[in-house]
Amino acid sequence: MRVTPETVRAEREWVHGRADTVVPLINDVRADLGDLFDTDVDEVSPGQYRGAVDDVFADGDLAVNVATLVCLLRNLDVADDYPGFVVDELLGRELAGMIAGTQPLRMLGEATFHFADVHTHGEASAAAGADDLDAALAAGFQTRLPGWNWTESESPFSIQ
Repeated sequence: MRVTPETVRAEREWVHGRADTVVPLINDVRADLGDLFDTDVDEVSPGQYRGAVDDVFADGDLAVNVATLVCLLRNLDVADDYPGFVVDELLGRELAGMIAGTQPLRMLGEATFHFADVHTHGEASAAAGADDLDAALAAGFQTRLPGWNWTESESPFSIQ
């Protein structure tokens, strides 16, 4: 696989175009997590998602890595799938963390990936990594985007 600036642009466009699939998944994950943690979480709009995609791909160092993982997951298929289960989980978790941001958001994105992944089932004809890719995009962007009350206020642990 060769990754060029054109590859990164093409993957950005592909991720942008996934809004119709990823945004409903983000909102489902947020609703389910909100219920589990007894909190209200704002829904994400397609415009917010696309803006966050633009932000991720505006950072060239991050963009090349995100684009590469997207490309790998889009094309990853392992005969009989089970042997590839670890690979697509690893790549999906890493992608979710990269998109989510720095710690502690990175860890939350990775953890949310596994939650989103059990709620995501791709088409039978799709590559094995395809549903992990959607779960990773949903987990990473839902973590990155505002809407969680605890991220909207100052930390009580900040020493200033």
